[in-house]
Amino acid sequence: MSQPSKWPLPPESSRFVLPRKIVAELSTHPLSCGLYPMGFGYYQQASNHAMLRRTHDDYLLIYCLEGYGELTLDRSNFTVQAGDMILLPRGVAHAYKASDNTPWTIYWVHFSGNQSESFIDYLAVKQTNYIVNVGIQSRLVTEFESLLESRQSSYNLAAFIHAANLLRQILTHVALLQPLAKQQRAAHHFNLEHIHSLMQARVHEQLDLDTLAEAASLSKFHFVKKYKELTGTTPINHFIHLKIERACHLLDVTTKSVNEISFAVGYEDAYYFSRIFKKVMGISPSQYRRMRVGAYPYQA
Repeated sequence: MSQPSKWPLPPESSRFVLPRKIVAELSTHPLSCGLYPMGFGYYQQASNHAMLRRTHDDYLLIYCLEGYGELTLDRSNFTVQAGDMILLPRGVAHAYKASDNTPWTIYWVHFSGNQSESFIDYLAVKQTNYIVNVGIQSRLVTEFESLLESRQSSYNLAAFIHAANLLRQILTHVALLQPLAKQQRAAHHFNLEHIHSLMQARVHEQLDLDTLAEAASLSKFHFVKKYKELTGTTPINHFIHLKIERACHLLDVTTKSVNEISFAVGYEDAYYFSRIFKKVMGISPSQYRRMRVGAYPYQA
């Protein structure tokens, strides 16, 4: 794997490099040898993030959610903005950095496999700059978040075979999104996908109306009005529902305590989280978990 950046990792960002033993197993397993991740992460507003690679021995994907960055290839500079995806093949020397004034927020994946080049060809990545615009897509953000969740199983091969196929899903999804992104750019309308993607990326934190309105380039009043016209609900109410949806997922697939899940979806007060959960779901988090194993009825 190419050397990852040494950018100091703040608490709201994440970086995970797969153990070499797992990478070796993925490279030979019939369900993953075609395409598998070697490392991945999420960098939020990555001020001073920069990387120079004269030797690049794997494949690299960077998906920009917010802000700006710059990609340098053979002394040519290209601006990277929200909605852009960099797809760099093996062997392409490069440098990139976050904007000084508006640093990017990105997902990134280093990957390899004997079908990696075929995916690059399938997505018709131009050799002039290796940047494709897919727009800001909330479903794509959800797929990246699912990929990041696999880092919790450091030595579980099954989890990383699943991660390899999530990566395959992401790249095939990109092919579907490219024409849709062109339509979005042509329309120049309120970009609801951008707002929902921001919510998905920050579902483990708090997110206020000021930040959302700024992302839409509107005042808070006009942002809330426009959002409600399009969705029938308020942005904060939708964000709360996303948090509860994520909490339900964690209650389903992990053994984390209610306190841990509360913290994982951005609530420091577990009692307050439980009140919000019950308001949305009609039952408490512990009752929801018992319902999953048949120890609590679906209906009262």
